[in-house]
Order: sequence, then C-alpha cells, then structure tokens
Amino acid sequence: MQISLEDAYTDVIAKAQRGLGLADSQLAEQSGIALAELKNLKSGHVDPAVLQAIAPVLHLSLSALIQLAEGNYQPDVSLPDGLAVFNTPYEDYTVNSYLVWDPATRDAIVFDTGSDATELLHTIVSNGLKVRSILLTHTHGDHVFDLDRVVEKTGAPVFTNIREPLEDAAPFSEGATFECGSLRIGTLLTHGHSPGGTTFVVSGLEKPIAIVGDSLFAGSMGGSTAWELALTNNREKILTLPPETIICPGHGPLTTVEFELNHNPFYAPR
Repeated sequence: MQISLEDAYTDVIAKAQRGLGLADSQLAEQSGIALAELKNLKSGHVDPAVLQAIAPVLHLSLSALIQLAEGNYQPDVSLPDGLAVFNTPYEDYTVNSYLVWDPATRDAIVFDTGSDATELLHTIVSNGLKVRSILLTHTHGDHVFDLDRVVEKTGAPVFTNIREPLEDAAPFSEGATFECGSLRIGTLLTHGHSPGGTTFVVSGLEKPIAIVGDSLFAGSMGGSTAWELALTNNREKILTLPPETIICPGHGPLTTVEFELNHNPFYAPR
C-alpha cells in the first residue's frame, strides 16, 4: 500500500511557524528575506536560497527541508508478518489504523479504527485472528470514528489514556503494558498533539514497532499548542527507540526511527 506523505514542505514550515508563534512578516524579517519571497515559497515555488534563510530561524534541518521540498523524501518500509495497516478517507484527508498479531497464537490487538474498519474486520476474519484489546493512541474523531462497530464485531475491550477518558473505555497511565500472545506492548505518553497522546511500543515481531498516533509523521509531526513539549516527547521518547523500529503514524506512510533522525526536518542534524 502506497500512502502519500501527510505533510508537504509548506506544511512543515507552517507548523514550525505556528509552534514558534511567528507571523510571515516576523519570519521574513528575522530571516533577512523579502515578505514576497516567503509568500512565493509558501505557495509552492521551491527556492533553496529562501529555504536556507528560514531554516535556522524555524529550527529546521536545511538539508532535510530541501530534500522534502524537492520530492526526495522516500521512506521504504517492509511490513513484518503480524502487522497490517489500513488507510481510510476522512473528510479531505486519510487516517491510519493498525492490526498487530502473534503469528503463532493468532491473538491480535487493534490500534485505532480510522473512518471505515471494513477491511480491518475482514483481515481479522480471513486470518483467523482473535482480537484481545483495542488500544487508542488518542480520541480525536478521525481515529475512533468506527470504534463502535469494531467493538460490536470483536467484543474486545477498549483502552484509552487516562488523560483522554472515553465512555466505556478502560483508562491506563504511561508505563502500562499489554500482552498479545507472545507480544508485549509498552506505553509512552507522547502528548502535545493531544492531552493523552500515547505511543505503543510492540516487541516480539521481526522488528520493534512504535504506533505513534499523531505525535510524529514521516517527514513531519502533528500540530500542537504545546509545541516544545511535543518536540521534546518525540525526540526523547520515540526517536531514542532502536533505530530499526518501524514508526506507524496516524497519517501518512510508515517510516523508521533511523530514517526520521536523518531526514525529518524537525529532528535531522542542522
């Protein structure tokens, strides 16, 4: 499945601006460029010189930002046995949900539901899986839109971070663990985008997996009103996982810790 990037370079610039509280006029002044040059860049006209001027002001990696702007950001991730991704439309964008299972016992866990769980439910049946839990990265509408149907079809209990209570869902706190056959799922509080945003770290498959919700995207990150907190959580909790860890975001394609450390404009070397 080929999933498009959630954010273009213009989105990365806009998110960094909002996070730092910089209006276009302020960014242009601090970067030493004309306001017209900035607006031209943000309209989609790639200008390496303008990118070079604004990157340090926005605390972004210039090389990674140019790579993204020129269309050369391309994570390539192979799915291990026991992981499936579902990408469904919601309003004018798409949202991801995930299914993880122990290939030996066929025990499974659902992570979020997306807008339409039809394919997810079909995969459960066709692979003879038994869903033990439904774990939510956060409770924004696009991620839980089809939750009632998944609960009805699987009979599995729902768990959500205690910071984001949801009716009929059991709360958990950071550090809680879940089991799925021989798989172990740990929890990290990676809030910023949402109050209880959680990263689930799955061990026991061919490679470790981090299901991060909207905390981090391939080549970008989720928007946040707690900008520095979100940056710190991503840097210290997600991007310190083993480099081969597969990152499964709430939107956009899968990536890895190593790839993001080298190619994400927010985290790559400046």
